[in-house]
Amino acid sequence: MRVLLAHNSTYFPAMGGGDKSNRLLMEALAGRGHTVEVVTRVEQFGQEGHAALTGELRARGIECREDAEGLRYELGGLEVRVLTRHPQLRGFFQARVREFDPDIIVTSTDDPGQILFDIAVKAPRARVVYLVRATIAVPFGPDSSMVSAAKTALLKQADLVVGVSHYVAGYVREWSGMDAIHVPISLLEAGDTYPRLGRFGNEFVSMVNPCAVKGISIFLELARRMPAVKFAAIPTWGTLAEELAAMRALPNVALLERMDNIDGLLGRTRVLLVPSVWAEARSRIVVEAMSRGVPVVASDVGGLHEAKLGVPYLVRVNPIVKYKPAVDASMVPVAEVPEQNVEPWERILRRLVTDEPHWEEIAAASRRAAIEYAGNLSVEPFEHALEETLRKPKKQAAAAPKPALSEEKRKLLALRLKQRSAGTRPEAHAWFPGIEEAPDRPAKLFCFPWAGGGALPYRVWREALSGAAAVVPVRLPGRETRAGEAAFEQMEPLVEALLEQIRPYTDRPYSFFGHSMGAGISFELARALRRAGLPLPASLHVSGARAPQYRLNHVPPPEPTMRDFIEELRRLEGFPPSVLNNPELLKLALPALLGDARLYRRYRYEPGEALAVPLFAYGGEADPNVTRAHLQAWSEQTSKSFRCAEFRGGHFYLETSQAALLAALKADLALAFTRA
Repeated sequence: MRVLLAHNSTYFPAMGGGDKSNRLLMEALAGRGHTVEVVTRVEQFGQEGHAALTGELRARGIECREDAEGLRYELGGLEVRVLTRHPQLRGFFQARVREFDPDIIVTSTDDPGQILFDIAVKAPRARVVYLVRATIAVPFGPDSSMVSAAKTALLKQADLVVGVSHYVAGYVREWSGMDAIHVPISLLEAGDTYPRLGRFGNEFVSMVNPCAVKGISIFLELARRMPAVKFAAIPTWGTLAEELAAMRALPNVALLERMDNIDGLLGRTRVLLVPSVWAEARSRIVVEAMSRGVPVVASDVGGLHEAKLGVPYLVRVNPIVKYKPAVDASMVPVAEVPEQNVEPWERILRRLVTDEPHWEEIAAASRRAAIEYAGNLSVEPFEHALEETLRKPKKQAAAAPKPALSEEKRKLLALRLKQRSAGTRPEAHAWFPGIEEAPDRPAKLFCFPWAGGGALPYRVWREALSGAAAVVPVRLPGRETRAGEAAFEQMEPLVEALLEQIRPYTDRPYSFFGHSMGAGISFELARALRRAGLPLPASLHVSGARAPQYRLNHVPPPEPTMRDFIEELRRLEGFPPSVLNNPELLKLALPALLGDARLYRRYRYEPGEALAVPLFAYGGEADPNVTRAHLQAWSEQTSKSFRCAEFRGGHFYLETSQAALLAALKADLALAFTRA
C-alpha cells in the first residue's frame, strides 16, 4: 500500500503523545513493507522555524534536504516532507497528494479544523482514514469544544474511522452515528526492552504537560499540601506563562526540559500523576510509565481506565463539561474547569511515597500488566483494517445537512420523542433491524448484544461475514430506536418474547452469536426453541461469558444503591462515560441499564439436556472475569462438536481483535452450515 499521513502538527521531535503515536504507527507500516510518506509542518513558519528544525534534526543525527517549501528527511523507513517556509499548508498538501498518489490517506484529530481532511476526501481514488485521538477535537458530542453539524457531516465522508480506545470508538458511534472501530494505533517503540526504572527512592512525583485541562490545579494543590515531597513537571504544548509562574513559585516543584526519550523523566520518578479533567482518549504515557515499573495515579475520565489496565489507582474528578468560545495562547480551547476534591489524591499519594511495600506492590503490578499488554501490541490489526477498506468502494461526498439544533440536542430530543411515543405501534422488524434486506442464503447469523448494548456495533460485521452468513443484529427493548420501551428485567419473559419474534425465521438456516449477557440470552433462546419443537440453530457461538452452569443455585445479590450502580458503570470497560457525565442522558439511559443489570443479576441456570448443536466459545486472553476454564466449561452444554478460542484483548476483545475474531467466526460458520 501507498500510505500518506496528513499531520497538521509537529511530527518530530514530538510535542505530544498523539504526535509520537502517529510517528510510531507510520514507522510500523513502513516496517511491514508499505510505502509511507508524511506531510507535516513546523510550529512557526518562516526562516526562524526552518532553521530551528534543521538544527534539531541535525543534533539528532538526521540529515535533511532543503527545497523551495521546506525540508525533507528519512526517519524510520519513510520520507517526511515538512512545510517550513510559508503557511500555505493546504496547497502544499494538495500537491503532495497529486505527486505521491496514495492508496490510503491517514488523517487525525491533530487537524481539528479539518483543513487537510477536506482536501483528502476530494482525492479521486485514495481511501481516507480518520484517527480519533482526542474527543475534544471532534465536532460532536459532550466532550467537544466546538459542536458543528456541518463538520460532522464532512467527517462522515471518511472511509474508515478508528478510535484510540474503546471509550473513543464508542463515543464516535454514540454521538455522530458513524461506524468506528478500535484497533491499536498507539504503539510502543520498536525493540523496546522496558527497563525497570521505577525506584521507591526516586526523587520526584512527576507530571507531563501541566495545564488546565490536564489537571494542573490538582498538581499544584498537592505540591502545596506536601512541601516535603519533591515534584517535577515537563511543560509542553498546553502550559501557559501564568501556569509556569505558579509552578516556579513553589520551592518543591522542579521544571524540567522537554526530552525525546521519556525514560529521562521516568528514571527520576517515584510516582507519575495524570490528573486530567477532560476526557482523556487513552494517554500513552500511562502505559510507558507502568512498563518501567512507575506507579501511576490517574483520573477516572475518558479512556484512562483502559490505559491503566486494571491496576490501581484511578481517582474521581469533576470533569470539564463546558468550553468558552475562545482559545488560549497555546491555541487550546478555554475550558471552564470545575472545583476539584484533592483529598483522595493526597491520601493515595501520601501512602505511595511513605509505604515502600505498598509502592513495590503497585510498581510490580503496573510493570507486569504493561509488559503483557505490550507483548500483544501490533500494527497488524490496523494494517488489516486498511486492507479491508481498500476492498470497499470509496465513499462519495454528500451534501452537509443544516440542522437548527446541535448534534447533542438533536439526540436528546430524539430520545425524548421515543419515550413519549411509548405504547404506539412499533416499527417493522423492531427486534431484528434490517432482516427484511438479509438474503435467505447462505444463512442468517442473529447477533445478541451485551448489557447496555444495541444493534449498531454488529453492523460493521456484515461485510466481513457476507460470504458465510447475513448478519442480523438483535435490538432489545429500551435502547437505540426502542428507547421508549421498557427493558426486560427477567430472562424468562425476554426469551419468550424472542421466541415468538424469531419463530417465522426458523425454517431457514440460521445461527446465534452472543457476547457477554448476549451469550446467556442466545443459549436460553436455543433451549426454548427445543422445548417448542422448532428447528434449532445450525450453531451457537458464545463470547466473553462464563458457562451457564456457574449460575447453578445462584442466589441474586442485593440490588446496589443507585450511587453504587453508577460507580459500577464507571468501572465497566466499554461503557461510554459521555452518558455518565451528562445528567439528562443518564436519566434517559438508566431504565434500560437498570433493566439489563437486573436481568443478569437475577438469571439462574436450570440444568437440562445438552443441546444437539455445535458450540463455539470465544474470549479475550486478558479478560480478568472470564478465563479459559470458564469458556472451556461450555463444552458441557453441547452433545455435538465444541471448540474454544481466545484472542488478544480483554472483555471487549471483539473490537481490539475484530479481524481475527471475524475470520475465525466465518470459518466456524462455514463448517457449521456445511454439516447442518
